[in-house]
Amino acid sequence: MSDVAFVNGTVILPDQLIEAGQLSCQDGKIVHAGRSRRLPNSVTRIDAQGGFISPGYIDLHVHGGDGADFMDGTASAVATVCRAHARHGTTTIFPTSTTGSTEQINAFLSTCSEIKSQHRPGRPRIAGVHLYGPYFAENKVGCHSKEGRRNPTPVEYTTYFDSKIIKIATCAAELPGAVEFYRMAKRKRCLVTCGHSNSSWDEMAAAFKAGMRHVDHFWCAMSSVPSLRQRFGVPMRGSMAEFVLMQPEMSTEVIADGHHLAPELLEFAYRMKGPERLCLVTDCNRALDMPPGDYRFGCHDEGSQFTSDGKVGWAPDGNLASSVVGMDHMVKHMAKVTSASLPEVIRMASLTPARRTGIDKQVGSLEKGKQADVLVLNKRLDVKRVFIGGVEFHSNQADS
Repeated sequence: MSDVAFVNGTVILPDQLIEAGQLSCQDGKIVHAGRSRRLPNSVTRIDAQGGFISPGYIDLHVHGGDGADFMDGTASAVATVCRAHARHGTTTIFPTSTTGSTEQINAFLSTCSEIKSQHRPGRPRIAGVHLYGPYFAENKVGCHSKEGRRNPTPVEYTTYFDSKIIKIATCAAELPGAVEFYRMAKRKRCLVTCGHSNSSWDEMAAAFKAGMRHVDHFWCAMSSVPSLRQRFGVPMRGSMAEFVLMQPEMSTEVIADGHHLAPELLEFAYRMKGPERLCLVTDCNRALDMPPGDYRFGCHDEGSQFTSDGKVGWAPDGNLASSVVGMDHMVKHMAKVTSASLPEVIRMASLTPARRTGIDKQVGSLEKGKQADVLVLNKRLDVKRVFIGGVEFHSNQADS
């Protein structure tokens, strides 16, 4: 592996931009990020052509792409989704489950473990998986299959955690057995999350005590003061939103595709939680880079049906059904419609998710000693080239 230097671009650090900067890498690791230095002739130069030199993106919450879904449970499907998102700048990915049978979830876990063990430089990196379904509230399943939803039981989820690949674990806080689930997830050093939930402040407080520190896709499939008014009557109660905003230790995520949340909500989330506690995610389905049409969310045989219009997914009942765009779109939209600086926007797509999942010593920013996961962006923030571990990613590369 030759020494590589990224030149003629603006280096994006977590807290600043270095114009006319330089990023130098040796043996797949970063050795310098900052002002330009003299380079020996033996170094391979990557010309950013006046654009940006950015850390690779990290996606905590992503289901599919290029016609495949992680829940298809095959090596081909997992590799296809990873490649699809790498084209859009995601160099580290957390494959995310949906609702489904025990057999489908076990296939998802074992196949992701297999692909993770085969990682090589130049390929998108699986850092772990996000156990997302099946532990959702019955009235907050969203576009997921209702038949695959259930309450958590130790007999089931203990076998999932035994796979040792789960790094993010979601459960609706109001479900029977949720607290025990959270405690085990915390013992397994997961980012413990609440999602697809109609939980109250008191239920969130119990979850927080058990180790929950994150809420999935803010404002989507989550409780609100009016929804809790219907559930409990009066007095009106604080919901997941208020709990997340009140607790400084809580983090959350937004789908900044321009369809799930209006600009004022993205701005509100950024101002209230800040770039250290707000993550950008795609929550993307198999319709990424596919033509408009009808698809299945989750397993290709039994997943729920949705329609992509080429901009976003739609469930049969008219509700949103996940995004159909990559992290590059989320970054560009967040930078366009909010007051967040470019380093802050990039941080929400890289360092913040890395820190929340405990992998920030290896990835997440352009800092000495970290993996050379690097994007070359043009001035419009389009992804022009992708490097993973110092080796360039090519979307048509063979998996073997």
